Amino acid sequence: MKEVVLDTETTGLSIKDGHRIVEIGCIELDNLIPTKNVFHCYLNPERQVSKSALEVHGYTDEFLADKKKFKDIAEEFLNFIEGKKIIIHNAEFDIGHLNNELSLINKKNISRENVVDTLEIARNKFPGSGISLDALCKKFRIDNKRRKKHTALLDCELLSKVYINLIGQKEPIFQFNTSIKKNQFMNSTTNNYSKKIIKVSKEEIENHRKFLKTDLKKNFY
Repeated sequence: MKEVVLDTETTGLSIKDGHRIVEIGCIELDNLIPTKNVFHCYLNPERQVSKSALEVHGYTDEFLADKKKFKDIAEEFLNFIEGKKIIIHNAEFDIGHLNNELSLINKKNISRENVVDTLEIARNKFPGSGISLDALCKKFRIDNKRRKKHTALLDCELLSKVYINLIGQKEPIFQFNTSIKKNQFMNSTTNNYSKKIIKVSKEEIENHRKFLKTDLKKNFY
């Protein structure tokens, strides 16, 4: 089954205040394994980036000025996600902004029925715990050292790993070579045990023999 891990960056939080999308990142999964099929673009939001958003992702007005507008990439984006389950962390935010962009160009909105919100999964699975993307990376021991700023494609990469852990699909895989004979397996030098073997001295054996003959005859109860 094919899925799409999706993330966006914006000029600010509120659609009501006219904030727009400045970056979209998508990574395709096929049976939970990332494929080489990726969608990514920076966008000219046709407005200024708020100071708070700039601190989060670092995309300046100058950097975004010559980028494509959402209407220029809308069809390619919609084709990429068509028929696939969409995985988002805090889906209300991203889907809200995406549907706002689609409404502005008279396109059909993305249905929430086909969206999986990993924030909701995490909230139900770990009530009272930190459920941000960084907190979940820490919980699942996923390396997020590269995440100095919020960038859509890197966040998708991290979220894909978090998602697999959240739904309990990350299981250890054991591979056994069935062609190895039993005796060969048992005598293999690759079997290293951590327990230390201690040899018993003759004196200790003699003391133990005396103990069995005399001391055990006493009534300790």
